[in-house]
Amino acid sequence: MPGLDWLTARPIAHRGLHDAAAGVIENTASAFNAAIAGGYGIETDLQISADGEAMVHHDDALGRLTEGSTRLADITAAEIKAIRFQRSADRILTLGELCELVGGRATLVLELKSRFDGDRRLVQRAAAVLTNYAGPVAVMSFDPALVEAARHIAPGLTRGIVAERHYAHHEWDRLPPSEKRRMAHLLHALRTRPQFVAYSVRDLPAAAPLIARMMFGRPLLTWTVRNEADRQRALRWANQIIFEGIRP
Repeated sequence: MPGLDWLTARPIAHRGLHDAAAGVIENTASAFNAAIAGGYGIETDLQISADGEAMVHHDDALGRLTEGSTRLADITAAEIKAIRFQRSADRILTLGELCELVGGRATLVLELKSRFDGDRRLVQRAAAVLTNYAGPVAVMSFDPALVEAARHIAPGLTRGIVAERHYAHHEWDRLPPSEKRRMAHLLHALRTRPQFVAYSVRDLPAAAPLIARMMFGRPLLTWTVRNEADRQRALRWANQIIFEGIRP
């Protein structure tokens, strides 16, 4: 797609260039600095706090990597920032802090996490923070409703859809089969108008993302590339990779 060459110019480090064995934890300042030093783009995740702040964290609850077990949506940004990681001195960042850290030195691809409950606060907060950010940045989500919201709230902000073919993981059990089919085949495209697609590498080739790429010129990112077989599949079908655990 014209004007989006920056999105596919460099491989994108999934949750930053992290290495837990070396004490570099995903979605932390250390992982983001490592990605910048390596010349990679950065993919990261945003969750909403109880007071409406966009927080940089993958899981919707504490505990896998941090102290505690509370849902992020149930506590304030200040309370979240006070939480310690189990194996790192880093703290959870706000989106504003992430923007200050990166400062345009790497492409940012921000996944808006969703509970598919119609809550648009994360889109609204991300759009507000990014209004004054001058670096290359895009938002994306599995949830078509959030992508559609981004289209209306911040039409100038590059937006994409994240998708896969089967949605077999238990996290998708809340969605009816009909909705998963619509998501897999990008049947929401007329209302979401995604400017790029991020599709699961294990599900390529697939008709919908390839039609978006070949016929409509939408850049195709693929995730999560973790080995040489994944990389070879990505080279054949996609414009760029979102990678983890390898060095492209």
